Amino acid sequence: MEPMDIVGKAKEDASLPKATMTKIIKEMLPPDVRVARDTQDLLIECCVEFINLISSESNEVCSREDKRTIAPEHVLKALEVLGFGDYIEEVYAAYEQHKLETVDTVRGGKCTNGAEMTEEEALAEQQRMFAEARARMNGVGVAANAPPKQTEAEPSLNS
Repeated sequence: MEPMDIVGKAKEDASLPKATMTKIIKEMLPPDVRVARDTQDLLIECCVEFINLISSESNEVCSREDKRTIAPEHVLKALEVLGFGDYIEEVYAAYEQHKLETVDTVRGGKCTNGAEMTEEEALAEQQRMFAEARARMNGVGVAANAPPKQTEAEPSLNS
């Protein structure tokens, strides 16, 4: 990301992507409302300061509990301590929604897609991928539903 794409004076300043923040600002306003560039920059700087404030207080809460990793509960407590208690319910709901939306991501080296495969389906998928890889290596196209040949390099999992 280019330094010009981030609002902030110096490269090492923590900031937010200007294009993303501008999009968020525009989405929050009625379509007939325009925001001056200076105003956008000011709003973005306010967001950065808010994040710094919450992060710092979350770290304090975490330290008081003799923990080394800031947990979501520390952030919620920081909001309360800083006088943003009215937002806790909404922030917690957003956090729960985020957890639901990210359940399909790669975690701990395992990729889940919400639907578990049976062992047979997984084996068939593995064999299909082997066949595609062999075809790419040999410079040949793969027939859509052709059953893959098993080679000695790929022993069956059933053996």
